Amino acid sequence: MSSVYAINKGINKPVEFKGLKAQYIWWLGGGLVLLLVLFALLYLCGVNRWLCLGIIITLATVLFMKVYSMSNQYGEYGLLKKGAKKALPDYIQCNSKKRFQWLK
Repeated sequence: MSSVYAINKGINKPVEFKGLKAQYIWWLGGGLVLLLVLFALLYLCGVNRWLCLGIIITLATVLFMKVYSMSNQYGEYGLLKKGAKKALPDYIQCNSKKRFQWLK
């Protein structure tokens, strides 16, 4: 019998949404949620709504530009690799040879 279901051709490919790859989708989503909370706080503090909108639109533009540039620069796993490389120590110091004597 023939199947009416389409075959998924995107197996083992990274998740991509409008040019954003992998974890950058989460970065953009989290940034937008933070901007929404910031807008609510500014509005509740009594700041003029047009000033709030101007601030939020400016910050959202910067957020989109930064996230898209990181996505294009680092790719799917590049930012994670950069963070892992910063976590490596510069050198390993060992003052005793006792740790290496069992390696004979």
